[in-house]
Amino acid sequence: MGERIKADFCIIGAGSGGLSLAAGAAQLGQKVVLIERHKMGGDCLNYGCVPSKALIAAAHHAHAARRAADFGVDVSEPKADFPRVMRHVHSVIAAIEPNDSVERFEKLGVRVIKAEARFASPSEVEAGEHRISARYFIIATGSSPLKPPIPGLDATPFFTNETVFENNVLPEHLIVVGGGPIGLELAQAHRRLGARVTVLEAMKVLPKDDPDAAAVVRASLIADGVVIHEGAKVTQVAKAGDGVSVTISRNGANEVVNGSHLLMAAGRTPNVSALNLEAAGVKYSRKGVEVDAGLRTSNSRVYAVGDVAGGLQFTHVAGYHAGVLIRRLLFKVPAAANAVIPWCTYTDPELAHVGLTEAEAQAKGLKASVARWPLHENDRAQAERETHGFAKIVVVGGRPVGATIVGRHAGELILPWVIAIGQKMKLSTFAGSVAAYPTLSEVSKRAAGAYFTPTLFSPRTRGLIKMLSWFGPRA
Repeated sequence: MGERIKADFCIIGAGSGGLSLAAGAAQLGQKVVLIERHKMGGDCLNYGCVPSKALIAAAHHAHAARRAADFGVDVSEPKADFPRVMRHVHSVIAAIEPNDSVERFEKLGVRVIKAEARFASPSEVEAGEHRISARYFIIATGSSPLKPPIPGLDATPFFTNETVFENNVLPEHLIVVGGGPIGLELAQAHRRLGARVTVLEAMKVLPKDDPDAAAVVRASLIADGVVIHEGAKVTQVAKAGDGVSVTISRNGANEVVNGSHLLMAAGRTPNVSALNLEAAGVKYSRKGVEVDAGLRTSNSRVYAVGDVAGGLQFTHVAGYHAGVLIRRLLFKVPAAANAVIPWCTYTDPELAHVGLTEAEAQAKGLKASVARWPLHENDRAQAERETHGFAKIVVVGGRPVGATIVGRHAGELILPWVIAIGQKMKLSTFAGSVAAYPTLSEVSKRAAGAYFTPTLFSPRTRGLIKMLSWFGPRA
């Protein structure tokens, strides 16, 4: 018989959501057990946000060197030393790793168990030789790369985001299946580091984003030399000598794309199969664990956060969910997961969004209008020769309900709109604000101002000004 442990919180998964909740609960005096079957830090630290952004940073420097002549600076053609690039990637992981380590969490008073967890009953979890009972169980197991049922895939070597950062050889020709954020970010980074890259997407690239903004990103990748095939359904893959062969169906005809390496980035699937959720009485589907607005499952003592909860799959969502449960379970505040959530695709240019798109607002029957401002009208963008993109604001009743920014540092520029939409601020607040000059953030103020321009300079307003000119001292 293994060790029996009684806890306040039993958290399954040491990714962003699990770690945030474990740290918060432990520091508030709760007895916490944290179970992780693989690496502390989860997908974000080891396979996702951190390594991908480190790789993108390396690619940015290579691209900047190629563009230096545009600024009057002559440099030789950059050459990526790919093993050194990957050492840089892993050094970034190593620098952040201590924040997510077993040692740090044990110092906080968390009992960390490195094993696979499975429910033994509605009120107990088994992990290795341990059996844990708790007041609350939190499922924070995240998601994994989807392996689509493509003929030949089982017999063909391929990368996912979980394995591509262990590769130390620059691909001669990387074929990327999937034109979502992961696929496009890694495609552009590899291309700028010297690889040939082809992206195969069954629909349109970035299908969940504003199509005008997605078109800007698409054009940038093509300008970098990335080949993009949209409407391309992959029907078969196979080994071809030292490389791979991918058959696609497009426009009613079959084509074959040959490359040296294959990256599968065709979606993600929640990590639920090993949990034995049936024993816990927890309902789930292929989309993940079913939860209510308070993140509670069909078992009243079991909750789920992050990717496995079936909503938006972002690290910041998992962290936000952890905060909701801290308020709900410890402070007994009736908190719900209803915040306005932004997202960003870290291509160059970046594409950031929050709230409703123009199409979504129309589908809801809202009387929406759109205000926008192009980056080529922004002086800082002109100075840095980063003029591709725009800010686009969806407005209903004088208040922003959605915002999309595509351009340099879009991920940094979206935060004011997250606050504005979440707090139901008036668009006039933005129009009346003062932005430092010259900054890219002026694009938000200008977009807001553009919404009021037709009214401000209308015949009616000119008539009002004429009438007011008769009052008061004349010049």
